[in-house]
Amino acid sequence: MRYVQPRPSSIVAALYTLRDLDVDLAILHGPSGCSFKHARLLEEDGIRVLTTSLGDEEFIFGGQRLLEDVLRYAEEEFAPKKIAVVGTCVSMIIGEDMEAAIEASGIATPAVAVDIHAGFRENIDGVIAALEPAAAAGWITAEELDRQRTVLAAANATERARGAACKTYIAPSRGDLKHVAAKELIALAKSGKRGMAIMNAKKETAYMFADELLALHDAVPDADILYIANLEERGLPKVRGDASAILAQMRERGVDPELIGALDEYGANGPAIAARIAEVKPDFVLLVGVPHALTPESLSGITVFSVTNGPRQVGPLKDQGHAHVMVEIDLHPKTLGVHEIVESEFGAVLRSLV
Repeated sequence: MRYVQPRPSSIVAALYTLRDLDVDLAILHGPSGCSFKHARLLEEDGIRVLTTSLGDEEFIFGGQRLLEDVLRYAEEEFAPKKIAVVGTCVSMIIGEDMEAAIEASGIATPAVAVDIHAGFRENIDGVIAALEPAAAAGWITAEELDRQRTVLAAANATERARGAACKTYIAPSRGDLKHVAAKELIALAKSGKRGMAIMNAKKETAYMFADELLALHDAVPDADILYIANLEERGLPKVRGDASAILAQMRERGVDPELIGALDEYGANGPAIAARIAEVKPDFVLLVGVPHALTPESLSGITVFSVTNGPRQVGPLKDQGHAHVMVEIDLHPKTLGVHEIVESEFGAVLRSLV
């Protein structure tokens, strides 16, 4: 399917993957404005992003010497532990050999070249483009690379089946009113009906989605609710660290969730979560993070309150029968660079009602 709506960039996906690999400095080999917004945001999250700032002259004559200069500058100025050079559309079109530039620069810092551009229709190509040289450099094992390919394929399949990529165009929406949904959710919990609160979040977004489970527990601590979270420790270094930190903080605040899946397995967790739902037979479910990992059939007959951070996800979830669909606006910027659970809008509303 060809989309007529903007889709995630493979270059940006590579940058986020490098961050998860504990790369502390990335150099975008391209114009200064390439991936500007995300490059700036990522500097809030432990990875410094530089650019070779290619211009008209380099478009014609090449920019290898400029890249060599930036590599030497990066090593001398910032003393990074790992460096990655990330390609762009420009460097791909003019045929830059980034590995040759790394070698010619003479730097001693471990460094890899990520051959990527924005011409891929699937952003997971950027993830794989970053993981393959990382595996070749010994930064991850061959087994982890294979595992990543599996979970990425599952995430892609989930998006195409029920997510924001399930149609050629989906209009963005702010979702349902949070106070209306919160009142109904609390009423169901107080009525004695059986519920489940499930977090199936993507990586660092869990720092906010976890708050919605905590808020429900704060609002109705004695309700018959089973809490589940995808906080098993698997994946790239940052992903494992985030899972450990979030789980510890949830337990400190009174919620010890049952664990199903890891933070990078959000696209593959649907069947395991669905099996647990079939066992518990809840009357209502609060489903936060990537709600579309669950099929409509697995939620049949259940009142579903779902929370996403994707405005283009509202329509598909409504079509799948979710009673209330809420959006956490600006969740992603708010969860970059954090190490503590961040209060969510829906969580704040739940707490305000009791």
